[in-house]
Amino acid sequence: MTHDPHCLFCKIAQGQIPSRKVYEDDQIYAFHDIHPWAPVHFLMIPKAHIPSLAQVEGQHEALLGRMMTLVPKLALQEGCNPYPEGGWRVVTNTGAEGGQEVHHLHIHVMGGPRPWFKG
Repeated sequence: MTHDPHCLFCKIAQGQIPSRKVYEDDQIYAFHDIHPWAPVHFLMIPKAHIPSLAQVEGQHEALLGRMMTLVPKLALQEGCNPYPEGGWRVVTNTGAEGGQEVHHLHIHVMGGPRPWFKG
């Protein structure tokens, strides 16, 4: 597994920077956003350093599949209301024009009663 010693999210996944953990396994780490846009807002990251969705390759297919199948479980666990009346939003910003601020692949999961601050 590759890490970038200068990457904020690599440091969070390795426990070098504190976070409010939502979930962790051998490949994935999820934690609450420090500036939430919605009543429920957490990030899910691979522990391996992948700079963005633009660098995802075939070898990452199973990892991304695991991440996406975790979303409903974790969204409900963290307080999102069930589908279809409830729900959540999944956002992945890619590159400067896509609004990516931290260059480590991450998925925002946001939900809860509207209106939200942003989004």
